[in-house]
Amino acid sequence: MNKLTQFWHRISDGLAVDELWGQLRREATSGYRLYKQDAMTKAPPARPARRPGGAPRQRHLGREFAWAILLHMSPARRVVLLLALVLQFTQYRLIGLLLIVGLLALEIADRVSLKRDLEIAREIQAWLLPATPPEVAGAEVAFVNQPANTVSGDFYDAFWRSPSVLMLALADVAGKGLPAALLTATFQASLHTLAAEGLTLEGVVAALNRYACGHSAGGTRFTTAVVAEYEPAARRLRYVNAGHNPPLLRRAGAEPLERLQAGGVPLGILAEAAYESGEVELHPGDALLLFTDGVTETFNPGSEEYGEERLQAVLLAAPAGAGAAAIRDAVVGDCTRFRGDAPRQDDVTCLVLRRHA
Repeated sequence: MNKLTQFWHRISDGLAVDELWGQLRREATSGYRLYKQDAMTKAPPARPARRPGGAPRQRHLGREFAWAILLHMSPARRVVLLLALVLQFTQYRLIGLLLIVGLLALEIADRVSLKRDLEIAREIQAWLLPATPPEVAGAEVAFVNQPANTVSGDFYDAFWRSPSVLMLALADVAGKGLPAALLTATFQASLHTLAAEGLTLEGVVAALNRYACGHSAGGTRFTTAVVAEYEPAARRLRYVNAGHNPPLLRRAGAEPLERLQAGGVPLGILAEAAYESGEVELHPGDALLLFTDGVTETFNPGSEEYGEERLQAVLLAAPAGAGAAAIRDAVVGDCTRFRGDAPRQDDVTCLVLRRHA
């Protein structure tokens, strides 16, 4: 029994049965969405009735679903798989079974190699993003990034552009996974380079937009972003919102929340787009929340969206003396509780700037 227990612990990685079932369900759902997307693009539109001599849409969709699975394999493996399936109906079914096992081993090897590469990419991304917030006179900063997959298509940063100006940025590249993560790395490099050139805030964003337009795959890889400058001595925050979710500013002891919307279109869509800046003064106790749509577009198991109203309620409910980290944790914690067992469909990223009371 001891050996059986050790074997089960090794196979299950110490996870309980309900945890294993939840993991399998999430993986099956993710795989199903991938194949369904390919199949639906080739399936004919729904018809009110079956046409004489025509296949029903369900049968056609099932065929395209099977093709979607098959075409994700290499040509050589497709042929071997078809041969193995044919052999199942002959006296050589054992050979067919061995071929299927061999194909499974090859697919697992590919997955292990890809996972290793993704883990390296995650380590590099974690190294590029700031791990600890900068020290700010009279204020504090907190941030968090929770990727939906191994790597994130969201980006945040907080660094000193000059001894008296703190630059804050939060961005969301269209799409998820490794392609989006690569673009966040180029966004960060471009931001730091442009910030050091002495451009105005509007000039920095316009230059970021021109670069994004040249590397947006025809506009399909656009980026929404908020880029801001905070001057602690003047308690002044200037910002540009490039098509992003408006940051929420909670005034100490005052409602409603202010939404920072001044800016322009997302980066990577229109090369000659003009961007305007907005300006606010942060008073003692004020808190500014920057967030990506992965927060407001979180869904619970009942397919209900979290929404901005819930986010605003959490921000308003935070105690007046709550620090930046406490506000961040309240937002992410409430979002996580709302999602429950539902799979995370998008990256969740927040950045909080709070003036000391």
